[in-house]
Amino acid sequence: MPDGGPLGLAGLALLLMAAGAAARPRPAAPGDQPRSNVVLVACDSLDGRLTFLPGNQTVDLPSINFMRRHGTVFLNAYTNSPICCPSRAAMWSGLFTHLTESWNNFKGLDPDYVTWMDIMEEHGYHAQKFGKLDFTSGHHSVSNRVEAWTRDVNFLLRQEGRPMVKLTGHRKQFRVMEKDWRNTDKAVNWIKEEAVNFTQPFILYLGLNLPHPYPSPYAGENFGASTFLTSPYWLEKVNYEAIKIPKWSSLSEMHPVDYYSSYTKNCTGEFTKEEVRNIRAFYYAMCAETDAMLGEIISALRDTGLLGKTIVIFTADHGELAMEHRQFYKMSMYEGSSHVPLLVMGPGLREQQQIPNVVSLVDIYPTMLDIARIPVPQNLSGYSLIPLLRGKAESEASPRGPRPSWVLSEFHGCNVNSSVYMLRTGKWKYIAYSDGSSVPPQLFDLTADPDELTNLAIKFPVTVHSLDKILRSIVNYPKVSSSVQEYNKQQFISWKQSLGHNYSSTVANLRWHQDWLKNPKKYENAIDKWL
Repeated sequence: MPDGGPLGLAGLALLLMAAGAAARPRPAAPGDQPRSNVVLVACDSLDGRLTFLPGNQTVDLPSINFMRRHGTVFLNAYTNSPICCPSRAAMWSGLFTHLTESWNNFKGLDPDYVTWMDIMEEHGYHAQKFGKLDFTSGHHSVSNRVEAWTRDVNFLLRQEGRPMVKLTGHRKQFRVMEKDWRNTDKAVNWIKEEAVNFTQPFILYLGLNLPHPYPSPYAGENFGASTFLTSPYWLEKVNYEAIKIPKWSSLSEMHPVDYYSSYTKNCTGEFTKEEVRNIRAFYYAMCAETDAMLGEIISALRDTGLLGKTIVIFTADHGELAMEHRQFYKMSMYEGSSHVPLLVMGPGLREQQQIPNVVSLVDIYPTMLDIARIPVPQNLSGYSLIPLLRGKAESEASPRGPRPSWVLSEFHGCNVNSSVYMLRTGKWKYIAYSDGSSVPPQLFDLTADPDELTNLAIKFPVTVHSLDKILRSIVNYPKVSSSVQEYNKQQFISWKQSLGHNYSSTVANLRWHQDWLKNPKKYENAIDKWL
């Protein structure tokens, strides 16, 4: 591909509008037409609010806008766990995190777990996947898992590099995240050289790492990923004037868990408005590059005449706070972290539709089976999105009864010193912690307070009680929190024993080394006391 820009990016909307809805068959009863092909593009860390107004005024996202015009955007789609591996485990299994016990980035599904893709393949679909999967156990850094295991230890250590920006390349350089582009090329070539010849339907998955921040080697050994990196080509797609500088509570007013998160993410120091604006701008530019990869897939489907026969789904494992609530990264139930993009277009589905219902990533599994006309197991946490996409009445929706009016998200990993449970229903977001009593809950009215700056939990105790009752009917969260605490302790003991005499030097040189090495004995003693 030449250096002038991604294929069709400049004119993607015009190019595709010319083919337009006319290229797609008119909606018909599901039994009247062949089973649709499916393409799922799942990126990493894209804030779902960017996929609808007013969020997308900050950055030019033509491929996402094309999907909005020719398909459906879900306005309230959520991750089931705001961190890579547990979130993806929920998406590939259709089950909530406490059911798969995917507690952290090290603990996901078993490698031989039967996913929706395996079932579709058994039922005659050609299946292919490229790029980032990250839903099985045993991956990510040692630092990442040790930080998760020791989150109940009575110490406070910075675990990430300070968030920063880095400009690379030149005005014409659009291939910044090379690995993602290589995987996108593979997917495009597969569509053009193989999928176009199939007589049976296909399911294609493309996993992108963008717009996840890049590694920060300056932070020393076991560095994290706190660098927002892009080229001038993508930065020019960002409207700096539209970038909102988030309001922050003072450190003393922060919720105790938020303070722990902000501290471990190295965000409690001073940041100028310009620094915050740049971090957000560079993040949005990374989202624009992600959007271009989605555009390549749509263009390949159009060029091969497959667009009218293919359901295209775009989503992410979680969002990115980009300095909202004095944090970057995810691992939080705030909207920037937990709200994911979910756009769907294809034959038989409504166009220009915005769906306000709360949905979550566990809904992908039953949706895939529904598209493939495979009976959906009754034990899944998720519900098929097809009735909503086709505009059907709730009563027709599912043999299990109507879709619940809530979604559940939970978090048990690093950078947060408590298990966290979020119930999202109506205008409310309710966040409970640990055993439900040792850490104060949070309650936000997202209609009146979309930036989640005012915790109403003390003001509305009846609402808190009512939402907590619903939450406990879904998950016995004090029991789950206790199980995670026990798991963390056992895992850490096994790891410590496996190191023998190397334990002290290994534990000192994880990502928290800059703080740890100031007083190694103090921190080792804190761990011994915890054990």
